[in-house]
Amino acid sequence: MLKWKNHTPDGVQDILSNDCIMKKGIEESVTQVFYRFGYLPVESPTLEYYDVFASQCGAVEQETMFKFFDHQGRILVLRPDLTTPIARMMGTKCDQLPLPARLCYVGNAFRNNPPNHGVRLKEITQAGIELIGQDTPEADAEIIAVAINALLAAGLKEFQIEIGQVAFFKGLMEQAGLEDALSEELRSHIDAKDALAVEELLKETTIEPALKQLIMDLPALFGGIEILDRVQPLTQNPSSISALAHLKAVYEILLDYGLEKYISVDLGMVQRLNYYTGMIFRGFTYGVGFPICTGGRYDGLIQVFGEQKAAMGAAIEINGLMSALKRQNQETVQWHSDSLISYGEQGRKTAFLIANELRLSGLVIEMTLSEMTEQQLIAYGEQRKIGGIITVTDAQNIALYNLQSGERVQTTLAKLLGEGVDA
Repeated sequence: MLKWKNHTPDGVQDILSNDCIMKKGIEESVTQVFYRFGYLPVESPTLEYYDVFASQCGAVEQETMFKFFDHQGRILVLRPDLTTPIARMMGTKCDQLPLPARLCYVGNAFRNNPPNHGVRLKEITQAGIELIGQDTPEADAEIIAVAINALLAAGLKEFQIEIGQVAFFKGLMEQAGLEDALSEELRSHIDAKDALAVEELLKETTIEPALKQLIMDLPALFGGIEILDRVQPLTQNPSSISALAHLKAVYEILLDYGLEKYISVDLGMVQRLNYYTGMIFRGFTYGVGFPICTGGRYDGLIQVFGEQKAAMGAAIEINGLMSALKRQNQETVQWHSDSLISYGEQGRKTAFLIANELRLSGLVIEMTLSEMTEQQLIAYGEQRKIGGIITVTDAQNIALYNLQSGERVQTTLAKLLGEGVDA
């Protein structure tokens, strides 16, 4: 009985103090970048109706949702992503919001990934932005620029943002005249960079040779911006040509941002065609085997909930970013108290006064909650990496001990806090 009471379920985890402090610091650094670019915070509920995510252009496969029932028998889910709830907000509650609307969020998403799935965690924290009401290259470039600046602010130094265009692939499929089922199978293999599977699928088709070769080459069409100039003459489809022009325009804007060192092109990045409608991107860094940042244009989503609006967004996976920072040996903040105050009954009121004044000045102060010997105080302070110990006998007898230098000083309340402070 109760054999699992000391364990957490697969895919979720406890986050202990040092990691939690690191995580909160990353979230704070990232959201400060969002705010400085003009993105305003919103929150959505952890629980949503299943119907919110059940549309054909949903961002998440239905099988990966945690589902249950409310008292009325309606199906609820733990939100599997945060973009769709914001699309619901925009479609139902933000009709009068001036456009373009810049929104940001930090929250947890829940996905019931199968055991053989590449992503282990079933609960992740995402920090993201949504830019609604603009479909220009400038809008797409701003989203990518904000994401890059947020990663830099968090302390990540080496990463790459791959940009692509699903409209380019859709145009090629339209030009080839392939059935939807075959197009989807091709998409899956191209996105996985499985060139042999793509070649095998196209072997029996009657597509004209030059176009067939271009499709077979898609898994390998990644690298610098020069790829766009090389590929553009190889297609006659207007949608594909327009997609390449848009991608080049976005790159040139990012050039003016001074962010070109972080950008590469991947024309074989073609995930989730029923969701993304144009520009897409994902960010990678060494030491983490999955994207730490993803985003793209999803112009068809908001109209599921109301009036059609152009939309582009990005999400940073905070847990993955934490892992990357650790593996890249980036310095992380270790939380510690500045002082530990020890006192007896005669010095208690003075000790509380000192603690309050020091906390108001921004210091972190701990109090002893039971009698401790000097050896116990020092051992505890060293273990907790506390800066010093303040021992309060009364207002006239206060001892300061610096745990780093070993220096000891005797003082009074008036000298410690100033003559104007009453004991």
